[in-house]
Amino acid sequence: MQIDFEKMDGLAPAIVQEDSTGEVLMVGFMNPESWKMTAESGYVTFYSRTRQKLWMKGETSGNRLRVISAMTDCDRDTLLFRVFVEGDGLVCHTGTKSCFTEPLAVQSTEVKQPEVKK
Repeated sequence: MQIDFEKMDGLAPAIVQEDSTGEVLMVGFMNPESWKMTAESGYVTFYSRTRQKLWMKGETSGNRLRVISAMTDCDRDTLLFRVFVEGDGLVCHTGTKSCFTEPLAVQSTEVKQPEVKK
């Protein structure tokens, strides 16, 4: 199956989830070369937009992301990886397990239930 890297100028978002819990750990970007390296090595490799180079997550920290499964969405422009985290399990560069730790305020709205006709 082909991945559509052209929609975002040669990149595709890559969502990483812990396989055992489903927790979202991080989001990065891939280009065709980083996808090829991931598929061949079994470890998630991203394309760094700021450094403009490939990088395997955990190459310096030891917290590598071993791929358990890989999928794409229906448009084939986003990747989803379920992984096993090797090392101490801290994926984020800030020293946390997940990069998603910053709460945001969102106005909640009441959900109206549809009326049931009798």
